[in-house]
Amino acid sequence: MKKVLVAQYGCGKMSEYLMRYVYENGGQIVAAFDVDETIIGKDIGEIMGISPKKVKVEHVRYAAERLGEKKPNVCLIATKSLLRDVEDAFRICAEQGVNALSLCEEAFYPWNSSPHIAESLDRLAKENDCTLTGTGYQDIFWCNLITTIAGACDKMTKVKGISSYNVEDYGIALARAHGVGLTEKEFKEKIAAANEVTEDERQRKIEEGDFFPAYMWNVNGWLAAEWRLEIKSQIQTCIPQIAKQDMESQTLGMTVSKGHVAGMSARVVTETKEGIVLETECIGKLYAQGECDVNDWTIYGEPETRVVIERPHTVELTCATMVNRIPDIINAEPGYVTTNWLPVNRFRPHPLAHYVEDEENDFPIYFQQGQPHFCDVNGVCH
Repeated sequence: MKKVLVAQYGCGKMSEYLMRYVYENGGQIVAAFDVDETIIGKDIGEIMGISPKKVKVEHVRYAAERLGEKKPNVCLIATKSLLRDVEDAFRICAEQGVNALSLCEEAFYPWNSSPHIAESLDRLAKENDCTLTGTGYQDIFWCNLITTIAGACDKMTKVKGISSYNVEDYGIALARAHGVGLTEKEFKEKIAAANEVTEDERQRKIEEGDFFPAYMWNVNGWLAAEWRLEIKSQIQTCIPQIAKQDMESQTLGMTVSKGHVAGMSARVVTETKEGIVLETECIGKLYAQGECDVNDWTIYGEPETRVVIERPHTVELTCATMVNRIPDIINAEPGYVTTNWLPVNRFRPHPLAHYVEDEENDFPIYFQQGQPHFCDVNGVCH
């Protein structure tokens, strides 16, 4: 394989980094899609702020046709946060036999929130010999980082995590999903009330595909699955973050008035039969001056351990995580495969194609799961 060929589905804020990182890692963008008429027709080089690449953004209505023509190794989906909202994009990819990675937060572990959609996509991907999954910031900073640290614990009774991010950095869909601009009453009716239900009612909503998971809902599901924990109960609460002054949102093109909603905190508490509690919270809001991203996790047990990452560059870390995942999804078995079944994500010092299992690849594969390896002083890998 000479180069990894990539399609970009969704050419908003995140794609600026995603596409640039693909090129910087030896890949090539062969197609790009969006629904925004102000973006359609642009050369992707303009979006990235570099020289033209002779690839123009097309409307998503042409995605199936173009994917069938170009046959990229993977499609990067960077649009919305709910699986139902990216289902069509996943289906288009799967029907064309194209691997797909999504930044959709629910896609990261949809088995505990939209199992029927996930099962349907899993069947379709297997039928067409391709792999679908979700990744992003949570892949490392809310999951693999935490499970790695837990590997140094003798006992664990509780995991508590808090992470914050500026909704301005992620586009219109995410800002709206966090209730930015709503009144407190509107927030309660449109967002908070959906979680003020019994566990039986919540399960019914999940089975009917009418549940709206907070980002940590799927993270807790991933952690429980990775640790093989049996969940007794799981609840989520959404709390509005109120603007203390008028705040400008360039993403939404509006002023959020003092006293209106500037974002929300979503807290998820999971109790397990093993006695381990997962208490996680993500805070997404418009930042006031001086506020910054934080990632703060504590593992309670023996020994108690805390890890704090101050001022993480969440957007860049999210996009780099996705691009570094590309070889893993190409190498993976067909189906909807969540990242707890993939190798731990890692930095790729060589072009992406060098990590793809391919009979024509004459470059050493530096990582194959389950196979020990080392490189000697002469650079020969064994």
